[in-house]
Amino acid sequence: ARLSYMRVKYLFFSWLVVFVGSWIIYVQYSTYTELCRGKDCKKIICDKYKTGVIDGPACNSLCVTETLYFGKCLSNKPSNQMYLGVWDNLPGVVKCQMEQALHLDFGTELEPRKEIVLFDKPTRGTTVQKFKEMVYSLFKAKLGDQGNLSELVNLILTVADGDRDGQVSLGEAKSAWALLQLNEFLLMVILQDKEHTPKLMGFCGDLYVMESVEYTSLYGISLPWVMELFIPSGFRRSMDQLFTPSWPRKAKIAIGLLEFVEDVFHGPYGNFLMCDTSAKNLGYNEKYDLKMVDMRKIVPETNLKELIKDRHCESDLDCVYGTDCRTSCDLSTMKCTSEVIQPNLAKACQLLKDYLLHGAPSEIREELEKQLYSCIALKVTANQMEMEHSLILNNLKTLLWKKISYTNDS
Repeated sequence: ARLSYMRVKYLFFSWLVVFVGSWIIYVQYSTYTELCRGKDCKKIICDKYKTGVIDGPACNSLCVTETLYFGKCLSNKPSNQMYLGVWDNLPGVVKCQMEQALHLDFGTELEPRKEIVLFDKPTRGTTVQKFKEMVYSLFKAKLGDQGNLSELVNLILTVADGDRDGQVSLGEAKSAWALLQLNEFLLMVILQDKEHTPKLMGFCGDLYVMESVEYTSLYGISLPWVMELFIPSGFRRSMDQLFTPSWPRKAKIAIGLLEFVEDVFHGPYGNFLMCDTSAKNLGYNEKYDLKMVDMRKIVPETNLKELIKDRHCESDLDCVYGTDCRTSCDLSTMKCTSEVIQPNLAKACQLLKDYLLHGAPSEIREELEKQLYSCIALKVTANQMEMEHSLILNNLKTLLWKKISYTNDS
């Protein structure tokens, strides 16, 4: 009888392990097939290319010679396809929009890509001058009435001329127009000469390839999602701190983030707002220079203000874009106000606080903590905010550089 009981118990637990394992495999497979739709993306793009609708420097490699191919899937949304890729033996990151790209969706569902008209502008017969006027109007709506928008239009035409023949074909113009709806692409063009912005390698339609970054998070290790469910958040933070570079290298990475904040704060074509300052959106290279990994939630301030100011709200929680761009709710009108509460620098310092204070040298820890908390307290509505912004940013950079400028790690 005891033998039979042990046998039944063994069979029950064996069945339970097989059931749970099968369920995990099924969920992971379902999640992967939903999130990772690279074959669909490639088919849509290549069909358009082969019929002459779109063109770009990456089209032939993707659709004909197949020297541009997708590797590991990095997508976290079905609508935003992202893969590690290789293009002519050079590593890169491939991004493709599988659904209609809206500037700000505020969590609403997007229309399926197949139900919208793709690459419908500009139409056949559009002159280069007319296309420039279209781009200028788009920039004016997104960036505000900047005095130098004509320079940016000319820069876009240079980028759109993928084959460098001095002319922008209709296919190249359609690709450029689709890409200009994406804030990340626009920001890469605007900041193409800046150190911390990934370089654009090429595009085809609204698919584009950017340089890859070796380390794709400020700290921490990547674990299977099943393990993440069972790890307490406090223990996870402790684990993250164990897998970070040495403190001088962290300081150098932090300086890079502060420099990027300078790049997007009142840059040459207006101010951009960092609406998701998660550590997963930042990376660094082998020299510990910061590189942005994902800039899709960095949006033009003018664009955000225009679209959020009349949004219906019942509390401040209804006036949030991404995770970090927040305005207040005017309860008298039940509309969101247009002024974002926290500047980029305050959000960057909030991210860097634990990162920099852990392991900080004792001789600067107190001063560093003081400056970080002053930075976090910055408000957009404060008097002389821009002066305080510049002063705090420069003080932080000076303090960090002074400590690491003569170390091997820096």
